[in-house]
Amino acid sequence: MGRAKVDDVYQGSCPFQWGEGTVLREGRDVTIIATGLMVQQALIAADTLAVQGKQAMVIDMAAIKPLDEDLVVAAAKQTGFVVTAEEHSVIGGLGSAVAETLSRRHPTRQAYVGIDDCFGESGKAGELLQKYGLTAEAIVKACLLA
Repeated sequence: MGRAKVDDVYQGSCPFQWGEGTVLREGRDVTIIATGLMVQQALIAADTLAVQGKQAMVIDMAAIKPLDEDLVVAAAKQTGFVVTAEEHSVIGGLGSAVAETLSRRHPTRQAYVGIDDCFGESGKAGELLQKYGLTAEAIVKACLLA
């Protein structure tokens, strides 16, 4: 699905560090951990949540393996609720890796935005993102479960 052009979420250059997530926005009410094109959607969701009085921490987790476990745990301790957003199955991806980390190190409520366990389809990228709920609106809805 990720064939469409997306905006750059970084101001200037940002050196990639393998195994390290990047905090793009600080927040105290909920943590959104996203990867790939869902990072842009996470930032849009954070803007929407801010209008509603909720401050969302947004983390770009560019590398899932190795996962930046220390950052995940620190964010969970700070906000108490974690939403993962990925253009991938909710099974075996970012959400699963975050859940495994939190279950071992700091049990925390979590919600997932990703593709449910199903067979994929072909189609236009934007239509597929909508069909599978890979949108800022879906992230906002998940964040409001906190």
